[in-house]
Amino acid sequence: MPLTIDPTKTGLEKVLRTYQIEAMKHVWKNAEEGVTSRQVYINVNGALDGGKISRASIINFLNSMCDEGILNYTEETCKGGTRRKYTPALDEEGFQRYIVKSVFDSLMKDFPNQTLEALRESLGPKADDVPGL
Repeated sequence: MPLTIDPTKTGLEKVLRTYQIEAMKHVWKNAEEGVTSRQVYINVNGALDGGKISRASIINFLNSMCDEGILNYTEETCKGGTRRKYTPALDEEGFQRYIVKSVFDSLMKDFPNQTLEALRESLGPKADDVPGL
């Protein structure tokens, strides 16, 4: 899932939709035991005001987070065959670092000088404390 940044938003809303944030919160909250897509689907739709998110949207999101290394999964046998149980590979703080690193890596690739200069401007006098900046 490539990150799409909306700088006008705050927090995780910069990169995730509301239902995706609710899904991640549910996975993080149940990190020890893990969660199924059905559990996430029920939790997300219970948390949203009015809107209904399809189970397919939940499954696609959870699987894309696995592809990015943000979530892990194990397969377990169930009545209908097998199902995935999702657990976090990154906690919320780790995911935030992942977002920042992804953005900086992309900016450094395309605009290295401008990125460093903007970072120096943002840090102000603190920039002197960062080696190599």
